[in-house]
This record gives sequence, C-alpha cells and structure tokens, in this order.
Amino acid sequence: MPIQMTIKGLMIDPITNMPIIVLRDQSGERILPIWVGVFEANAIALQMENVETPRPMTHDLLRNILDDLQARVERIVVCDLRENTFYAEIHLDSGGRAVTVDARPSDAIALALRTRSPIFVEESVIEGASHVESQGPNDVGRLRKWLEGLGDEELGKYKM
Repeated sequence: MPIQMTIKGLMIDPITNMPIIVLRDQSGERILPIWVGVFEANAIALQMENVETPRPMTHDLLRNILDDLQARVERIVVCDLRENTFYAEIHLDSGGRAVTVDARPSDAIALALRTRSPIFVEESVIEGASHVESQGPNDVGRLRKWLEGLGDEELGKYKM
C-alpha cells in the first residue's frame, strides 16, 4: 500500500558528503532518506527554492514535453528497494491511457515537484529501508537516528 510523502528536506550526509532527499509521511512519524547524485540534488533544490533558470533544465524539458503531448503526471511512486538501490515509477495519464515509466527516484521527485504531483512510497520500501543493516556508505539506520534528532530548521540545509 503506497503512503503519500512530502519532501521534508534536502541535505548533505555528514559522513559521506552525498546529498540526501528526506521524505516524510503526512503524520511525521515515518521518514525515508534517499541518497542522490549532486546534479539531481541541484535540480530538486532549484525547484524547491523557486529558482528560475534562463533555459529549461532537463526536468523542465521533460515537463514541457509532457505538457505539449497533453500527458499528465498523476503521481510518482518509490516502489522498490533492491541491494540498497531505490526504484521509482512515474504514473502518467496520456489521453485517458495509463502509462507507467521506470525512473530513478531523484528524477521522479524532480519531475513531481515541477508538475505539482503527489509523491508516494510503497510501505514495503519504508519497511525494507528501516531494516537495512550498516552496509557501506549509505547506512540508513545510522542516518535515520541522526535525522530523528534534527529539528525542522536544520533540515533542508543544502547549498547548491
């Protein structure tokens, strides 16, 4: 069962120096950190901060193409977690036809922000991420404990 989530913040992992998107459910009880690349984090940060660029960025281009084709992003779903890698789907309505497109979560989230579409995460992904043991740089358990101790003002401290 997918759970609707919002972007709580975008920050740098203090250990790996990698950007992290922090998703949180509407009750504030569950969080999901997703490590992303620098370019993807910048694309998300630009949109979160309402920064307009002189030319369309990649995710703006994708939104423009969908608009011109009269397709609409209904939702994005972070749908799987395999070997510490998150998977997502973009659910589109294209002239009344449902289309599902495989995507990286960072790209799906960047597009969701630009189209004002809801973000969902499968409950099994949240459960799976909470049970991931310390395995290399993306230690979800360590990060989850650290994030739970942060206040709202400390999240979203990502510098482009």
